Amino acid sequence: MTLLTARALNRATLARQLLLDRADLPVADAVRHLCGLQAQEPQEPFFGLWSRLRAFDPAALDDRLTGRHLVRTHLMRRTVHLVTSADALAWRARHDAMLRQRVLGVYRRDFTGVDLDRLAAAGREVMADGEPRSMSELVRAVAERRPGPTGRALGEMLIGALLPVAQLPPRGLWRTKAGVRNALLSSWLGREIDPLSPDASDPVGQALVRRYLAAFGPAASADLRAWCGLAGLPAAVAAVREELVTFRDERGRELLDLPGAPRPDPGTPAPVRFLPAFDNAILGYHDRGRIIDDAHRGLSVAGERVVLVDGRVAATWSVDAGTVSVTPLHRFSRADRDAVAEEGRALASFLSDGAGGRVRIAVSPR
Repeated sequence: MTLLTARALNRATLARQLLLDRADLPVADAVRHLCGLQAQEPQEPFFGLWSRLRAFDPAALDDRLTGRHLVRTHLMRRTVHLVTSADALAWRARHDAMLRQRVLGVYRRDFTGVDLDRLAAAGREVMADGEPRSMSELVRAVAERRPGPTGRALGEMLIGALLPVAQLPPRGLWRTKAGVRNALLSSWLGREIDPLSPDASDPVGQALVRRYLAAFGPAASADLRAWCGLAGLPAAVAAVREELVTFRDERGRELLDLPGAPRPDPGTPAPVRFLPAFDNAILGYHDRGRIIDDAHRGLSVAGERVVLVDGRVAATWSVDAGTVSVTPLHRFSRADRDAVAEEGRALASFLSDGAGGRVRIAVSPR
């Protein structure tokens, strides 16, 4: 079985994630290819798409959101993702059990003896009028109808697990600050979510495996599980295994992949890229060593925006008063510093609508 080095996996990840070369794709097609973008911080998908698409226009993402082609919803790992409406409808039921279990992992005592199906029905009754509601408004309305948990626990269970809901615009629009207003996906998108298939081979899971590998492969089953939060999809993996090719990584893990998917030469140059907080190019794996050093792994869950140099996390970045500030994690060569400054100026120009680009790079650690 062919061995793939960490550098080979890095270049494959960059290619699949549209980070090796910016893509000429419409916004919705890019979001679909990427299996969604993590979006609990509403502005971060704009930065992620700017780093991946040529001539990215934030208005295009706004139009797709207001036009209901894209939607913000709780999905993979019980985090808010920006996904296509078609994927939200197709995938939501497959994630239901995981979403419930993740909320129960935090609030189990609050729901002792509670019939979650009846609670879900009460929530749907409240939301059936199509009126967008905040979490607190929904909690008050449901609490008036039935005894049981209240407050944050009830809200997290209803919004994060029991009810398939969309976070409605203006939440998530460019340069817009807005609270979360929720509506049922069926109301917002005009049809019910797809029901779970009775087929034991798990056809939705099979589609998830193929889509994940197209956007993240080659990858192990543990990586797939870390990305979606589902329990490994063993039946789905078994059902599609004959379609796939296999490799080994340097740790000896079996890696699965689509046979025709890009696996660039490890020597392929990788441009500097500025990634948003919680980018799935990092979070989409159990073993993140292909893109981030173990010493810096905590950055990927702490909400830090990061800079890729030669395909790996090498700095963090922020924006203040129109200036992009970069803090290196290790010493930059002169060439690396110049490349980071050039890409940083392009990002600053994007953020200022072309008015100029100011970059400040802190002194590299020794």
